[in-house]
Amino acid sequence: MMSNAYTDHLGRPLVAVTGMGVVTSLGRGLEDNWEKLTSGVSGIHEITRFPTEHLSTRIAGTVDFIPSEPNPVARSYAFAEATIEEALAAAGLSGDFDAPLFLAAPPVEPEWSMRFELADRAGPPVEDNDAYVRFLAAMRERADPAFHEAVLFGSISERIADRFGTRGLPVTLSTACASGATAIQLGVEAIRQGRTDRAMTVATDGSVSAEALVRFSLLSALSTQNDPPQGASKPFSKGRDGFVIAEGAATLILESLESAVARGATVYGILKGCGEKADHFHRTRSSPDGAPAIATVHAALADAGLGIDGIDYINAHGTSTPENDKMEYGSLSAVFGERLRSIPLSSNKSMIGHTLTAAGAVEAVFSLQTMRTGVLPPTINYTVPDPAIDLDVVPNVKREASVSSVLSNSFGFGGQNACLVMTREPG
Repeated sequence: MMSNAYTDHLGRPLVAVTGMGVVTSLGRGLEDNWEKLTSGVSGIHEITRFPTEHLSTRIAGTVDFIPSEPNPVARSYAFAEATIEEALAAAGLSGDFDAPLFLAAPPVEPEWSMRFELADRAGPPVEDNDAYVRFLAAMRERADPAFHEAVLFGSISERIADRFGTRGLPVTLSTACASGATAIQLGVEAIRQGRTDRAMTVATDGSVSAEALVRFSLLSALSTQNDPPQGASKPFSKGRDGFVIAEGAATLILESLESAVARGATVYGILKGCGEKADHFHRTRSSPDGAPAIATVHAALADAGLGIDGIDYINAHGTSTPENDKMEYGSLSAVFGERLRSIPLSSNKSMIGHTLTAAGAVEAVFSLQTMRTGVLPPTINYTVPDPAIDLDVVPNVKREASVSSVLSNSFGFGGQNACLVMTREPG
C-alpha cells in the first residue's frame, strides 16, 4: 500500500518533476534561458532563414543556433534532442530510459524548396491533374529519405525512442497551442494509473517557414509591428496586434514521488493537477464568452484539490492577440473573481514569442523555475495598459515573491484548452 505521503487527495500517486530541459530563441538550456527571461531580454528578431521582403510580418523567435537539416521535422528533432539530454542529466539518468515517451510535435509538411525540387524531378505535366502520379513516379525512381522523413508525422518520436531507449510505442500528439501541456497530462495520467513509475514528456516546434507566416497572416493572427522586433509581442497591452511566431522545445521527466525519493532524485516540483476541455465554437477562434477556458481552469483546480485561494501565480497563455488576451482575462475573472487582482500573472511570450506546439511545456518549465527561485518573470513591452484588462502582469521588471503554486494556461487554436497546476511541495 502506497504511503499517504506519496498520494494526492484522491489517493493517486503524486507526480514529481525530476528533470527539465529547454530551448527557446533566448538560448539553449535552463540556466541561460532563465537569466535572460527574468532580465526582460527578448529573443524576437528579424528572420534570416528565408526572404521576407514581400511579407507583412518579417520577425520571429527562430532558433538558429542549433544545427540541423533545413526542414521542420529535422529542426524539431534537434531541439527536442537538446532538451532531452539536459533533462536526463538533471534527473541523474543514463542509459536506456525504459519508460514511455509522450511527444507534442507540429503538423509536418516539407519546405517549399523540397516540393519544388520534387516537382523538377517529376517533370512537366502531361495532362490535367496528373501531378500526384508524376510525384509518386519520381519518388519510386529515386528514393529521397529526407523528403520521406519530412512528411511522416511520427518520425520525430521514433527517432527519440531509438536514441534514448524509451519503452513501448511512442505517442505523438498535436493539439495546437495546448500540445505541450497535453503531452505532460498524458505522462501524469500514465503514472497516476500505475502504468509506469516514470515518463518522458517532450514538446518541440521548429516549423517557422514562409508558408507558416503566410497562413497565420491570412488569419490576421500575427503582429506586423516589425520595427523594433523586440517590441512586437505586448500581451495585455492596448497596442497589441497579434502574436509573434517562434520556435523552441522543452522536456520534463515525470516520476512518481515515491520512486523519485527512493532513488534520491532532485524534485523540481509536483504536477498537482491537469484540466482539458474542447471548444467547438470555431476552427481557429476561441469562444468569446470564455466558457471552455473557464471550465478548463476549474477542471485543473479540482484535479489538484485546490480552490481559488490555492494559486499564488499564473503563467498566462498571453499571446498578444487582441481577442485571445481579452478572452483569457474574462475567463480568469470568472474563476477567481476579485482575488484575481492580487494574483501576479505574466506572459513568457512577451520575450520568447509563441512557440506553438512547444508552448505548454516551455511555460511549464518556467513555472516550475519560478517556484524554485522565487522570481517572477516580467511581461515586457507593457507601456500602455489595456484599460479593459485589469491584471497585475509583473510589468517590465522581474519581481521577487514566494510562490508555492502556479496555474499555467494553454488555450489553443481549434478549441484545444489545457491547464496545469504545479506546486513546490507535495502537500
